[in-house]
This record gives sequence, structure tokens and C-alpha cells, in this order.
Amino acid sequence: MLDQAWQIIVLVAVIAVVGVGLVVGFLRPRGKRRDRPSLPTDTTTPSTGASGTPSAASSGDGSAGPGAGGTGVLTAPPADGDVREDTTTAPVELEPEAPAYERPESARGRLARLRARLARSNTAIGKGLLALLSRGKLDEAAWEDVEDTLLGADLGVEATTELVDALRTKVKVDGTTDEQVVRGWLREELIALVDPSMDRRVTSTRAEGRPSVILVVGVNGTGKTTTVGKLARVLVSEDRDVVLGAADTFRAAAADQLQTWGERVGVPTVRSEREGADPAAVAFDAVKAAAEMEADVVIIDTAGRLHNKTNLMDELGKVKRVIEKQSPIDEVLLVLDATTGQNGLEQARVFAEVVDVTGIVLTKLDGTAKGGIVVAVQRKLGVPVKLVGLGEGPDDLAPFDPAAFVDALLD
Repeated sequence: MLDQAWQIIVLVAVIAVVGVGLVVGFLRPRGKRRDRPSLPTDTTTPSTGASGTPSAASSGDGSAGPGAGGTGVLTAPPADGDVREDTTTAPVELEPEAPAYERPESARGRLARLRARLARSNTAIGKGLLALLSRGKLDEAAWEDVEDTLLGADLGVEATTELVDALRTKVKVDGTTDEQVVRGWLREELIALVDPSMDRRVTSTRAEGRPSVILVVGVNGTGKTTTVGKLARVLVSEDRDVVLGAADTFRAAAADQLQTWGERVGVPTVRSEREGADPAAVAFDAVKAAAEMEADVVIIDTAGRLHNKTNLMDELGKVKRVIEKQSPIDEVLLVLDATTGQNGLEQARVFAEVVDVTGIVLTKLDGTAKGGIVVAVQRKLGVPVKLVGLGEGPDDLAPFDPAAFVDALLD
């Protein structure tokens, strides 16, 4: 009996030991399984340094430099004499993919592609004139209708008089009213009025070791910020390195709007996080940042301001002077709403007095605008129309081409 009792005790003890072992083994933390990365089909291994560790292009600690999705903080290299060989083997991590920026189409030939829109908005000056000049009898009443048509197209009194006088002479000498002949005369005279000899290039390359500076100005509601964003797209399509300056610090979300335009094409925006900040200071910082980044061009957006408000125009003059403390301004582009017609000419005159306008951007030329404003504003300021806005799309800003413009008027 005693032997049997001992056997039972021993059996219970063995069962208890085995049970405890199983529980402990089950509860013990298990190491994380690390799958071995499969090799590429060509069996090429990651590049390594002399010690056999991955090269600097594949950092093993998972950190990333600026622009690679990390914190953007740069670590200092070790001091001389304190260089240690790294013998650890770190896992190879893939570099994060770069943001997929939009690649804008080239602006070359854009005006020709969009001339149908331009033609729809200006049929009065083209088809209306051809109908008048080709109807057979051109008496004084007919010529007055021609003048009224041109004045109604915002061509202006001086340019209208010149065009009518030239057409009268050609009709009198030739004696024909054939529509194709008359169309050729009209095209020739309109191109002369638009003046193809004007330099319509927008300065956008580095000069004397510094970025070009473009200042964009205009009254409220003309579409300055949108124009700046579209201009950035045009320049990016020409392989320019662009920086944007959000110096419109008064309109709510203006800086956000401009930054969104820039982000779509990979263009940085210099801005203030505080609404109502000094626009001159923001403009100064933008030009400085562009110089440090060795950009090709910096475009400064400014707040819309009424031309008859002296204090606002004085502020714009201050922005210009502050920028010029560190860099010349290469372009001052005045954005005008083409639908305002002759009313925009007085705005243009005042802005030109304050900031030395070098070029005009006509927006909304695809709506109810009248093509004659191109001639009128150029004569008023003595500076060329350089760009025209032909729609709401992101790529509907086109370099102005006199011949393509006149052909659209006559379609």
C-alpha cells in the first residue's frame, strides 16, 4: 500500500511539472517574425559600403531627410578623429515615393488652340465689320456704322479713326468690296494697331546671379491670385524653378489659395501665417528665399486695391520699394478684367504711375469682353499686353500673339 501511495504522489508531481512547463512556454513573449525580403529577378543586392552595411542612400534607422517625409532636421556629421565603423546590419527600407506633381502642358500655341473661345466673345468686331464693308455700297452712313462697331468693341476713338481712314483709302483706290479682299485689308490694319513689334516676353530667368522678380498688381476681383498660379504653371512647363510670394495678406485665405496652386506643380510658397501681416515684409522674405534657393524667378502676389484709394496705392509703392532694397523688379504685371472695357483704362493709368507697369494681363477675355481693349490699353500705357486669360481652366492663360488674336477676331 505504501509503495502504491508513493507511485501516485510521484505521478501527480510529474503531471504538475509538465503542466507548469506548458503554461510557461505558452505565456513566454515570442520574437517578431522578420520575413526575408525576396531578391529582384536579376538577383542584384542593395548597394553597400566597405563594411558591408547599406549605403547612405538606404538609411537603416528609418529616418528621412528633408523632403523625404521625415522631420526635415539635419544631423551634424561626427567630429574629425571620432569616426567609427558601423558594423550593424540594418534592414533595407524603400525610399518613399516623391509626390506626383502635375506637369502642365506647354503654353506654346495655346492661344491658337483656344481661339474658338476668343472668337465667340468678339464676333461683333470681326463678322460685323466684314458684313458692313462687303455689302456693296459704302456711303457715309455705312462708314458711321463701321465707326460705331469699332467704338463699341472698345477700340478707342484714336485707333478707330486711324483704322477707318486706312480702310476708306483702300476701298477708294481699289474700288472693290469683295469679302476676302476686305478681310485681308482689315486683318492687316488690325495687326498694325495691335503692334506686333512690342516685346511681349515675360522675364523669367536668372540675371546677374539672382532670380527674376515679377510683381503682380491690380484692383479687386480681376483674378490676380489665380493669374499668379496659372503663370507659375506656364513657367514650370518651360522648366523654370519658381517661388511664389503670398503678399496678399488681407483677403481671407488668399495665401492658402496661392499655396494650393503652387503645390499642384511642386512650387514653394513663402507666406505669413498671420492675416493682416505686413505685405512688404512677406514680399521681401519671398525674394530673399528665392535667392537662397537659387530659383529662376519669384512671383509676388499682392492684395487687390482700388486705384482711387491713395493710402492703398501708397502701400503698394512701399511693397515695391522694400523689394528693391535687395533686388531690382524685372516685371510689374497689371491684371485687368477685359470685360470692364474703357473703365479699366483709368485703373491702368494710376497703377502705372505708382509701380512702373511693364506688361498687361487681360483676364476674362472669353466672356463678354470686346477685343478692342487690347489696342486701347496698350496705347494708354505704352506697354504691351503680354498674357491673356481665356477661361477658368488651370491652363487657360496664354502668351499674347497679335496675329493669332486678330485671326480670332475675324473668325
